[in-house]
Amino acid sequence: MTAFVAHLDADCFYVSAERVRHPDLIDKAVGVLGNNGACVIAKSYEMKARGVKTGTPIWDAKALCPEGVYVKRDFYWYEVLSRKMLGIVGTFSPKVEYYSIDEFFFRAERLHPRQNLHQTATAIRDHILEAAGLPVTIGVARTRTLAKLFSDTGKPFGAVAVLERDHERELLATLPVTEISGIAGRRAARLAPYGIRSCLDLADADGRLVNRLLTKTGYEIWLELNGTPVTPIRPERPPHKALGRGGSLMGNVDQPVVLWAWAVRHVERLIEELNYHNVRTTALAVEVGWKTGGSTCGVVSIPTPTDRFDDLLDAARVALRRAFVPYATATHLHVLATELRRGKGFQLSLFDTPDPKKDAAAQAKAAVNARHGRFKVRSGVTLYLPAVYADPANNFDICDVRGKICF
Repeated sequence: MTAFVAHLDADCFYVSAERVRHPDLIDKAVGVLGNNGACVIAKSYEMKARGVKTGTPIWDAKALCPEGVYVKRDFYWYEVLSRKMLGIVGTFSPKVEYYSIDEFFFRAERLHPRQNLHQTATAIRDHILEAAGLPVTIGVARTRTLAKLFSDTGKPFGAVAVLERDHERELLATLPVTEISGIAGRRAARLAPYGIRSCLDLADADGRLVNRLLTKTGYEIWLELNGTPVTPIRPERPPHKALGRGGSLMGNVDQPVVLWAWAVRHVERLIEELNYHNVRTTALAVEVGWKTGGSTCGVVSIPTPTDRFDDLLDAARVALRRAFVPYATATHLHVLATELRRGKGFQLSLFDTPDPKKDAAAQAKAAVNARHGRFKVRSGVTLYLPAVYADPANNFDICDVRGKICF
């Protein structure tokens, strides 16, 4: 018996989530803004029709859609609804993958012997709208890649089941190869000289050619386009190979003390994740994006695995020096723990120099923050970022949603 995979994708999820708690936004052009309100990170179909895209600066968005309603994002609320969807899908399928905050893969099974998979997808879609107030689109196919492709063709609020090869080929012929997750401009450019422009062209290409042009990842996509499952549904997230925290600096930063404050903020956030996942790191990288384009990166090796703030702070200071470009203006900064070791089994006294005062301070800091709220106690260096900590929207970010597969 053929096993089928379903892909669920919430329609305009951030906007839909805002409409759940603010019903007056329904049918209005709505844009959700990022941390500092400078750009649109999600938009409704009504706003999209006016030419507003993801990443459009707020001043341009207002010019394109002056009647639009612009709200600041609230990832805490979005996670609440995301996990509600996850729970609902789990009642319909024995195997669910929490792929991202608004996407799920799950094993598609008929809800009733007399019901086909299209009717099943429709029933799940309608139940989520009724129970959570969220419109979603569901695609069912033989593999993950096909399910995701076909769910995208059904948006918005669609239910698509493509179960036969002839039906697959019919739809694949209409989709450019760039519709496949993992194939963007560069990879598409490698395929174009060989006449591979549509998804069907790629499916019909010689697998050896695809492997040579797109390496193993592309070859696995080719297999999935031809109905051979490669990646299973993963109910639990695989262990992290790296952890990182960072992002936009909410504007232009040309002062080293402010850049360092951002680095320290991200080190504190990174330590939260190291502790949560019970891992330590032996390498720390700081990557800085510059206004003139491009980025620089500094990497520091750490002698023994650690998650201690003082060790990582020292490493981050050296890494930032190596990445720093004098007199340049930074726009983004990321801190990455790139070589992780499981914490279980380490006897700390064998590796770490005892420092009762620092250990006690770290424990007190964690206890206060756990009881009274994130960042209630933080490094004094971050006082250079008053606007960041004054805005509660910055206390929660999309990468802090734990358990999902996609970072």
